Amino acid sequence: MDAAEMLMQFALTRQEALIYMALTTDGAMTGYEVAKQLGISRSNCYTSLASLVEKGAAYLLEDTATRYVAVKPEEFCGNRIRMLEELKDKLAQQLLPRAAQTEGYLTIGGQENMIDKAVFMIEHGAERLYLSAERVCLEPLIPSLTAAAERGMQVTVITDVPFSQPGIRFYTADCHPGQIRLIVDSNAVLTGDLTTDGTCLYSRKKNLIDLFKEAMRNEIQLIELYQNEKGSVL
Repeated sequence: MDAAEMLMQFALTRQEALIYMALTTDGAMTGYEVAKQLGISRSNCYTSLASLVEKGAAYLLEDTATRYVAVKPEEFCGNRIRMLEELKDKLAQQLLPRAAQTEGYLTIGGQENMIDKAVFMIEHGAERLYLSAERVCLEPLIPSLTAAAERGMQVTVITDVPFSQPGIRFYTADCHPGQIRLIVDSNAVLTGDLTTDGTCLYSRKKNLIDLFKEAMRNEIQLIELYQNEKGSVL
């Protein structure tokens, strides 16, 4: 994802993102200068500049000629995130479910969606979690795992290439490429293939959770047994 695509996640159109990037890197410019630099029509340029001002991504600099100044990325993005956090809380209060939440087996597609679900589970865990995945699959989850350990959760990870992190208990073992198994607080499980074309199964069904917990416990016991035997031989 390039800079323009990232900016589009903050409610900018592609043209607005390109103009914002130009203002950020090259400093204050008039609408004419922006249009000339990017090779777009002046009418489209001024429309996009007005939208950037409205969205809080640019300011007007009144001088001999009206120029536009980009709001710093950390300020603009921070403001959008804060607004979305406020809207999230309001929506959570207004959109209360009228019926019990689905407790079946949910299929999640799309790599980013699966990672988002894993992050959400980890960030909302309270007591303990078990996770098995290749190191490459762990990368986007490491900040959430670290934060979970820091807030006192018992974090146990089985992976092929462990990393050093206080509070996280690691076991080294071969992992199926792309596969993830995640259990949080014994009340939710996520399992499947984290690759681009893969899918994951999410469930709060106790029988499935118990099945995966038992399988991971047995795997950990075998790893510990192997390590102990290897240590005694050495």
